[in-house]
Amino acid sequence: MAVEFEERTGTRRAEAPGDAGDGRGAASSRAAGALHGGRLLVAALWLGGAAFFSFAVAPSAFAVLPTRDLAGALVARTLAVVNVGGALAGLLLLATLPFGRARVGRFALRAEAAALAVVAASSTAGHWLIAARMRALRAQMAAPIDSLAPADPLRVAFNDLHGYSVAALLAGMLAGVVALLLIARRGAKPSSQ
Repeated sequence: MAVEFEERTGTRRAEAPGDAGDGRGAASSRAAGALHGGRLLVAALWLGGAAFFSFAVAPSAFAVLPTRDLAGALVARTLAVVNVGGALAGLLLLATLPFGRARVGRFALRAEAAALAVVAASSTAGHWLIAARMRALRAQMAAPIDSLAPADPLRVAFNDLHGYSVAALLAGMLAGVVALLLIARRGAKPSSQ
């Protein structure tokens, strides 16, 4: 009776493939929505954490803690969490990228993949290459870094690596913004496109 009313009034929707009355189409749509929401959450959490570290934690540590060595230790430890998180988030988001492929064009899909690859690569390089080398240099220093002469080779090398670390995190964050926007846009598109 309800079907007849819907047909007469023109409110009955056409059944999509997989809507054989068993709810598989709706379940599939809910699963795709949950996956999209999860991907968006992962990207937003990492980007938010990286931004909070960059604009709140690092400057505050150097402003509040009694020595620059303590502040540096806190910042290095927190940055490790951000970098490892970025590497894992980037790889997870890359692994789930193919799902929902029909929702966006090829260019947007490639742009999202490239942005996620930059997040993963910059985070990986920041932690396992740059920060590892900085730790090795700190171990070689017999005194706090600020007590070394500005021209000391260890201090110069450390400062250079610090600049690379900042650049790697900045590149990852910019790529993270691009990836987040593309992921959000991908979910906003109707599935028929």
